[in-house]
Amino acid sequence: MFRSLRRTAAAAVLALAAALLPSGAIAQPEKADAAYDVLVFSRTTGFRHDSIPAGIDALRSLGSANDFSVTATEDPAAFTPANLTGYEAVVFLNTTGDVLNDVQQNALQAHIDAGRGFVGVHAAADTEYGWGYYGDLVGARFKSHPAIQQARLLTEDRGHPATAHLGESWTRTDEWYNYQANPRSSVHVLQSLDESSYSGGEMGDHPITWCHAQGSGRSFYTGLGHTAESYADPAFRALLLGGLRYASGVAPANCSTSSSTTRTVEGEAYSSGSGVQIAGHAPASGGQTLGYIDNGDWAGYATVPTAGAARFSARVSSAGAGGAIDIRSGSATGPVLGSVTVPVTGGWETFTTVSTDVNAGTGPLYLTFRGGAGALFDVDTFTVAYGTTPRALASDVHLFYYPWYGSPAVLGSWRHWQQGGRTPPEDIGANLYPALGPYDSGDFTTAVARHMEWVKRSGAGVIVYSWWGRDSYEDRLVRGVLDAAAAQGVKVAWHLEPYANRTAASTVADINYLNTTYGSHPAFYRDAAHGNKNAFYVFESLRITDWSPLDQVTGNSIVLAQTTDTTKIAHFSGMYTYDGIAGATAPGWKQAGDYAKAHGLIWAPSVAPGYNDDRAVPGNTTPTLARDNGAAYDRQWSNALDPQIGGSPTWVSVTSFNEWHEGSVIEPADSTPPSGHGYETYNGAYGRTGTDAETAYLDRTALWVGRFTWVGG
Repeated sequence: MFRSLRRTAAAAVLALAAALLPSGAIAQPEKADAAYDVLVFSRTTGFRHDSIPAGIDALRSLGSANDFSVTATEDPAAFTPANLTGYEAVVFLNTTGDVLNDVQQNALQAHIDAGRGFVGVHAAADTEYGWGYYGDLVGARFKSHPAIQQARLLTEDRGHPATAHLGESWTRTDEWYNYQANPRSSVHVLQSLDESSYSGGEMGDHPITWCHAQGSGRSFYTGLGHTAESYADPAFRALLLGGLRYASGVAPANCSTSSSTTRTVEGEAYSSGSGVQIAGHAPASGGQTLGYIDNGDWAGYATVPTAGAARFSARVSSAGAGGAIDIRSGSATGPVLGSVTVPVTGGWETFTTVSTDVNAGTGPLYLTFRGGAGALFDVDTFTVAYGTTPRALASDVHLFYYPWYGSPAVLGSWRHWQQGGRTPPEDIGANLYPALGPYDSGDFTTAVARHMEWVKRSGAGVIVYSWWGRDSYEDRLVRGVLDAAAAQGVKVAWHLEPYANRTAASTVADINYLNTTYGSHPAFYRDAAHGNKNAFYVFESLRITDWSPLDQVTGNSIVLAQTTDTTKIAHFSGMYTYDGIAGATAPGWKQAGDYAKAHGLIWAPSVAPGYNDDRAVPGNTTPTLARDNGAAYDRQWSNALDPQIGGSPTWVSVTSFNEWHEGSVIEPADSTPPSGHGYETYNGAYGRTGTDAETAYLDRTALWVGRFTWVGG
């Protein structure tokens, strides 16, 4: 939220930090991993890949840069209990055939099950067919492959260190294995292949990279890595490094597994519908699509159940307006199980895949379509996955959310975007430009619905709604935002802002009003770990000295003060910080966290990707915090999660999802903003460029959410 008052305090923090840091010191994005050792095994008794030397060189290079040692061998005598003890992880690099005898197999099995890690690369799945344990360890066994060719991979989990650097999809050339059985029911899938993007896929649902627990140890496998060129590809090397870090135990990740089945359906095979027709397109499956889709049209599939449904994906194309698909149960007006946005792909025969987690329903599946004027998009095929348990959104990660924007198209005039004397739509009061353009917070079906999809993608389970009093603009938008949040399984907590004449007594009345008015809504946040209490953050709580009236509501509500000064939190339930700059040095965080833990209070430090309000406040000379291609965000998260710095938070709050004036957003920013205004972009964040960089901070949030959740929040 835009407040110049905070900048003065931030300046003092940065000045102190500058005085304490040595001259020329550069903050690293994360703490270095503890040193560890990796054994790379590449013995072959079947086909031998000529890429093995390149793979060994790549792993050695990664080790030199990331403080792990690599011992490469093809001697199975290395597999003794005494020797394996020295290695945190064992890599099977394009091994083939029967490479270990029974004694050596027993040594490896005991090593992994005792808590060490395994990494299998490509032909590791073409190894040890007679050893049952190994089949479980690697996850799937090789069946066949077509010729080397380009294909598109879909990233299913961006919270894992192996895939955190990737976008929704990744197109590359390799040799694509088919496996004897689909491993999805026994592994945690990180990437899958879009079989429509290449020739020779035989699996339909086609996992290609995955991880899972093995005994007390960890297993990571990728089917990539046939070609020597792969090992010079920075993105593939990053995938290998992330897999190694997970397997070695230095980078925690969610690799939980669950049983699932999938069903793929031709879009044009609908049993009932309104407005839709069959369209012919040669690249489509069967040469046809569900087409001529306009806003409000729908299609029903009487033989496709929603009971047990957990994930929906669709192959779509659009040379029209794009839009969204709502997945419903029972009828075209039945409960919405999930929603997914369909982008403009540039042509009716240019297809892409969109996907989303869904809730289980009770009746047959219906798809309803919404968007702008004219033709929206076509649907080639869609797939429903059943029986999986989607990774739960993190109820202990909260994103500050601002519903204060307006536009002439919805509100009738600009609101907030003109901050700093700007003239929207191209000239706005922000140093970054939204990927959605200057939207209206009352545009629930497009902008707000997309926001909630993005929140879900980040892994955070709660938004903290900026609320400025009863009958305010923001109050009038609450129900629409709650409805959009509920469609994605996102919950809503409250940021009580310092509106005119706010008092402790009026704050108590506000809490009662919000509970009474909105408390029955399914998206209204209640913290299960703290007696199902709802949550309220009080911004600038230090403006008021006597908060004793809060005693009337803290029996059933969590109320947080914005401070780390533990002498200023009487009558509150805990503390948060909000400040988008202070997280770089975390002043007072450990003391606040330790105090909260000792007194049974909530500690919710705030982390931010950066801070820059220069376009919103022309002529500003107070500090900013550069994003540094993501390093600033990583440093703040790292500080928050380090007990010696961050004080073991109960929750982590993120400043912010969409406070555009202050440049603290993780909401996607346009990679090609209007020229002539000096806008920044996310280009270069975490090595991502162009449109792929637009979602870099959402995906990085998912990585940190996974780490916070994995270590127990």
